[in-house]
Amino acid sequence: MSGSAFSLTLMVPKAGFAVTAGEPALGGMRAPELAHWFCPSCMSWVYTEPAGMDFVNVRATLLDDASWFAPFAETFTSEGLAWARTGAPKSYERFPSMDELGALLGAHAEWARARGWPAPSGG
Repeated sequence: MSGSAFSLTLMVPKAGFAVTAGEPALGGMRAPELAHWFCPSCMSWVYTEPAGMDFVNVRATLLDDASWFAPFAETFTSEGLAWARTGAPKSYERFPSMDELGALLGAHAEWARARGWPAPSGG
């Protein structure tokens, strides 16, 4: 999904997300459980909609101001370059299991509140 050492996304509640300009195109890995949306002009990955989830993963680099953003968790480190680490407090060789997800979301809510960010929905 990315030609760089990182593929940085921001989880956003679906209710708080809208495409405000342009018309994204479905592309990338096609699977019933994931819909990857791209800019049809430059073919940059814009966001992903995981099926059955109440959030979308938006490319953090698309924010008008990303200076406040810091990663909380990094995944698939087993496939990454040894020197490419984000310094995120949570790190996983693959993706966290569904059993780990509840605790991870709770830890993220605490981490976000400590930074003065609004608590995520349900957190």
